[in-house]
Amino acid sequence: MPKTKLREDQHTEFKSSFTDAVVESLTAFANSSGGRVLVGVDDGGKPVKGFTLGSESLQKWVNDIKNKTQPSIIPDADEMDLAGTKVGVLSVKEFPVKPVAFKGRYYKRVNNANHQLSLTEIADLHLRSFNTSWDSYINPDRTLDDLSLDKVVKFIEKSNQGKEMPLTDDPLTVLTKFELIRDTQVTNAGFLLFAKNDVFQAAIELGRFSTPTSIKDGLTVRSDLFTEVEEVLGFIRKHINKEYIITGDPQREERWQYPMQALREIVTNMVVHRDYMNSGDSSVKIFDEYIEFFNPGHLPDTITIEQLLADDYSSYARNRKVAATFKEAQLIEKYGSGIRRIHEAFEQYGLKAPKFENFQHGFRVIVYAETTTDIDKTSRKTVGKTVGKTVGKTVGKTVGKTAEIFDSIKSNPQITREQLADETGLSVRGVEYHLKILRETNRISRVGSKGGHWEIS
Repeated sequence: MPKTKLREDQHTEFKSSFTDAVVESLTAFANSSGGRVLVGVDDGGKPVKGFTLGSESLQKWVNDIKNKTQPSIIPDADEMDLAGTKVGVLSVKEFPVKPVAFKGRYYKRVNNANHQLSLTEIADLHLRSFNTSWDSYINPDRTLDDLSLDKVVKFIEKSNQGKEMPLTDDPLTVLTKFELIRDTQVTNAGFLLFAKNDVFQAAIELGRFSTPTSIKDGLTVRSDLFTEVEEVLGFIRKHINKEYIITGDPQREERWQYPMQALREIVTNMVVHRDYMNSGDSSVKIFDEYIEFFNPGHLPDTITIEQLLADDYSSYARNRKVAATFKEAQLIEKYGSGIRRIHEAFEQYGLKAPKFENFQHGFRVIVYAETTTDIDKTSRKTVGKTVGKTVGKTVGKTVGKTAEIFDSIKSNPQITREQLADETGLSVRGVEYHLKILRETNRISRVGSKGGHWEIS
């Protein structure tokens, strides 16, 4: 079998000779998940012509690396036979206490390149190496007088709902048990969660826009984190549409423009996973056809957007105390499952999948509403307003995908659910939701099962 060609990647780097660039790469590997540098190898993975590995070269290199890094790293040093030429191999494992510096600078390995760390990344990497997080540290500027014990009482009540083993301690004892205060000193998490007054560090800018540059309404919230979730959702409800579906039951059914449970999940994630060491604000921008959520702080380097969407990752809480307290209050069901629930909710609603992305110095989520398609005036009036009293079921504003499916059925009465899913970009489950609306509004009916067809009423 042919030998696998050497190539640079997240754990391998080629250098034609030993220079400071070798030390930089080893530092990046030590701050990431380890790696090796092959010295005497060109960018194509071939030995450099004329390169000679002396008898003392490896030891000199090791000493140089030791003296130029802080804390000192001592790599393993070996030689490798590459196409008949001896080249040097310097390798390091992930360093237990991070970050490691080279000439006062800090690097990490990202794919096949070295990336210099920002101050926030340096602090976060240091905290993670001690299995802790920023929010667990004492806030020297805050005292117990800055906390609202009434808010702690409400947290206890929320946490005890439906529990066989409820919390029965007084508020200060609960704060101590959850390590939100230590020796009467307030942690960052304790202040964020139960602040008596405004928390400027947690400000979220809210806006309703008619165009990207024209704002119709705005609000800044800077409350404790539990209250912020409700205030943000309240502002969203104020500026999105709601319809009522009369199904014949005594109580009419509400349908918001977006699945509210999914929006709650997004807002909760914003509040819980925000980088509070970053001076930037979170923001929610509501437009006619979409909502944009932005939060300071990228995804961890160990999680890609693709892994996030595939639900193929191990959850990491940037603010461990905040996350644990939200989970105790039953506002987080399970770590790492929120993205899946958001996707499922939008799919069941028949809406386009939300967009998740690292953006500038943070993370952005964009959710999309239905948009009206070009349908004839009769269909627009019938589907968009009221079908008629004789039907006994009224659909408010049903637009977008429902109308698109209706048009497809008019064009091809033999069309299947699977074909409708392909045409609209929905799942079969999403198609069935819109078919149900069309049936209940007496727009269509089904004749036969397998091999049957649709009829326009």
